[in-house]
Amino acid sequence: MKPVVFAGPSIHGIANEHLSGLDRRGPAACGDIFDAVRQGARTIGLIDGLYGDCAAVWHKEILFALSSGITVFGAASMGALRAAECEAFGMIGIGDIFGAYRDGHRVSDADVAVSHAPAQLGYRPLTIALVDAEATLAACGDAITPEEYDALASAARTLHFTRRTWRAITAEAGLGPATVNLLAAHAVSAKRDDAARLLAVLKDEPLPSPPPQSWKLQNTLFFQQLVAQRVAGDEAS
Repeated sequence: MKPVVFAGPSIHGIANEHLSGLDRRGPAACGDIFDAVRQGARTIGLIDGLYGDCAAVWHKEILFALSSGITVFGAASMGALRAAECEAFGMIGIGDIFGAYRDGHRVSDADVAVSHAPAQLGYRPLTIALVDAEATLAACGDAITPEEYDALASAARTLHFTRRTWRAITAEAGLGPATVNLLAAHAVSAKRDDAARLLAVLKDEPLPSPPPQSWKLQNTLFFQQLVAQRVAGDEAS
């Protein structure tokens, strides 16, 4: 079976050739990784995940995959968060964003959150993640003054992820339209860069194996309920 990758807005702009040979699915919600394991996946890459209007992908289903001998990678967005949280159990994190969460330099889930279009429109990002806003400001270099940098960085951190656009950041910072164009011209996506690194790893041969386990999956009541729900859903369909 092809490696399964859950991805959406973080891979916007990545050429389709980087997805060839992969079973690309949309952002993962609760139960999707469990389903991939049941369907025979041996390698799973988690980049994007859903949240807010549905339950996010559970740590427990990632542990279920790892306990089944499946290699699970994470990067960029929800994948970076879950990899930082599950690295001790064998999940493999990739990229700078994962490293920042693992090392405690970032702690808020909201730093990677964005609003995005639905599946029919390719999950196109509609707002800008804080990690990408900060990477862009760093890339501007001498094109902005230190005072402008501080104002823009503060504005980006202040805005909720559902409102964070270049125009909104610039307005919040009290700067003019020329700055909007400047930021757009220097735009950097740390999320896309890390997602591309994960995709490259998934296409490598041979893929790394998960580390030896020193733990045992606890079959909790909540996990049993998830299993029952997913199996019942399959039978109903």
